[in-house]
Amino acid sequence: MLLLALATILTLCTLAVLGMPIIISLATSVVVFLLLSGGWDLAIPQQTLSGITDYILVTLPLFILAGGIMNASGIADRLFAFASAMFGWLRGGLAHVNVAVSLMFGGMIGTSVADLAGSGSIVIPKMKQNGYPGPFSAALTATSSGIGILVPPSSPMILYSAVTGTSLGALFLAGLIPGLLLAAVLMLVVSILARRHGWKPMQGFAWSELIRTGRQAILPMGLPTLVLGGLVFGLFTPSEAGAFAVAYALFLAMAIYRTLRLADLRRVTVEAVVLTGEVLIVVGFSVALGWALSQARVPVALSDGLQYLFPFDSNVVQICLLLLLALIAGMILDPLIPMIMPVLLPSLLMLDVDLVHFGVLIVVTVVIGQITPPVALALLVAARIGQEEVVSVIRANTPFLIGLVIFLFVLILFPSLSTWLPSFMK
Repeated sequence: MLLLALATILTLCTLAVLGMPIIISLATSVVVFLLLSGGWDLAIPQQTLSGITDYILVTLPLFILAGGIMNASGIADRLFAFASAMFGWLRGGLAHVNVAVSLMFGGMIGTSVADLAGSGSIVIPKMKQNGYPGPFSAALTATSSGIGILVPPSSPMILYSAVTGTSLGALFLAGLIPGLLLAAVLMLVVSILARRHGWKPMQGFAWSELIRTGRQAILPMGLPTLVLGGLVFGLFTPSEAGAFAVAYALFLAMAIYRTLRLADLRRVTVEAVVLTGEVLIVVGFSVALGWALSQARVPVALSDGLQYLFPFDSNVVQICLLLLLALIAGMILDPLIPMIMPVLLPSLLMLDVDLVHFGVLIVVTVVIGQITPPVALALLVAARIGQEEVVSVIRANTPFLIGLVIFLFVLILFPSLSTWLPSFMK
């Protein structure tokens, strides 16, 4: 059976490396499993449909639509002005502003690629105009966009909640402190590089400017705050929180700021529908693939192998190996979580790993995978926006990649960074 599983996994990875759409790669790998195993053909549609019927997935299109509305209505300009007033006085100020904008803007959109499309088109040209190297500007923007999938609302955490049954509110809370710490790590790397290269502040600090821009940004920043507060205090169910996010975004864009036209709303809605459809198809076939690998006893073999190689009471080494497996998969496959979690979940349950803690770890692993070759999706998008050579951007991203890997190890060694806030709010 393990040889059968190996053939299935090799089919998936080969097609992905050859550039086939991930949906076709997943479906083909499941079909290969059924053909080689002589399984029941109707198992494919049954398992695929079961993967997209989880009620928590209703929140996914709602948060995607809310983020698209905020993106299309020019909210990034207000957040950029506020971030400039807050951090522009530091050495390498514009680079610090880049990170701060990703923290604020990504928390509303919830996907790193959407954050890149929204804020990257503003920040990367500004950095290049102010003398920052183009590859560095693109690399920093690509890496900082990963903050957006740690702070709520987060699409990867919604998918993780659907696959594992973990509380979405707890996951959103668990990502807050790591998201802020990740921003601090990136700002530390920027500070070191700024001192080395002599990058200057972009402006002086002024309380009046901070207060003025803060007033303009307070309503947009209220979206993730109200959504998270509603979930934590039981005012919303996850689906109601998504509906509230859409209503709030529409109210700001069309009634308060009046910057969203009906044509823009139609375009954003269509994009949200297309993206949701793509993600849900991937989720469905990922569940079918997880079922196929479970039939081949891959999770049991994986868990037994970890226990045999590292028979210790501590789960740190086992968690590191599981994350390494996820990282290798994440270098090739996107989205990662719905494809890898059905395989890893049985091992996590056998090892008695805290699923809230692991949820944060796997999301950080997704961030690292998006900036690690051979695919490095976030770097590809940022290089395209900045019109830079991909190889140069990958090289410029090395300090940030090293910082992220160290940050992941810190989160592994100190679980309370992720679990303290959800436990406290209970």
